[in-house]
Amino acid sequence: MYKLGIDLGGTKIEAILLDEHHNTIQRKRVPTPQNDYHQILDAISSLATDLLKNIEDYSMGICTPGAISKKTGLIKNSNTQCLIGKSLKEHVIMGTGVGGGIVIDKKIHQGRTNIAGEWGHHTLHQNGNNCYCGKQGCVETYISGPALEKRWKELTGRSQSMPEIIQNLDNPKAKQWKNEFLENFGFGLANVIDILDPDVIVLGGGLSNVNFLYTEGKDSVYHKVFSDLVDTPILKNKLGDSAGVFGAALL
Repeated sequence: MYKLGIDLGGTKIEAILLDEHHNTIQRKRVPTPQNDYHQILDAISSLATDLLKNIEDYSMGICTPGAISKKTGLIKNSNTQCLIGKSLKEHVIMGTGVGGGIVIDKKIHQGRTNIAGEWGHHTLHQNGNNCYCGKQGCVETYISGPALEKRWKELTGRSQSMPEIIQNLDNPKAKQWKNEFLENFGFGLANVIDILDPDVIVLGGGLSNVNFLYTEGKDSVYHKVFSDLVDTPILKNKLGDSAGVFGAALL
């Protein structure tokens, strides 16, 4: 049986088709339509149709921001806000934030109400940046890609993507930007370690490509953990920003 995976992200939708041995047959990416649920459905449908030509025996999985409410069965807590309150599973049955997954004994821990791993909405700074969730100071408003790009523009006056920013850290304002990033990253992950004391932390998404997070970033985390011994490995994932689409296909 073939496996189709769809990763619905804030900026791109990726699809992958795997064979029964998990070899990649096809993969394709398109930009995510912004703030339009029906256009997102059309984009997903178009990708699936394109990859499934002449294929009838397949399973399909979708990775989406947010969680499924046990109360309503609808999407909640999604930073792609047009998804909130929608039944994506029902509508697609045919065919840029901070979050996490917790794995215990090789099984995904979902939690009582399906929100386990939502460390992006821990309060990092009381009365801090406004978040779409209605609170202030959430981790996501400081160390997500869009938040870091926004802060860079505030400091430098330049609108640049994260890869461009990382290549321009000789900018006079770069030291302040980087120090703030490291401080917020450190406190955010130190809180996670204090609560879970995990065997390992694996960074994913586009920001996992920021190399200094595994050196200076790790040091910032370690200095803030409540323990006299801190050796939690902080590792880069092996699939880059395609981890979600492979996971969706395999699930």
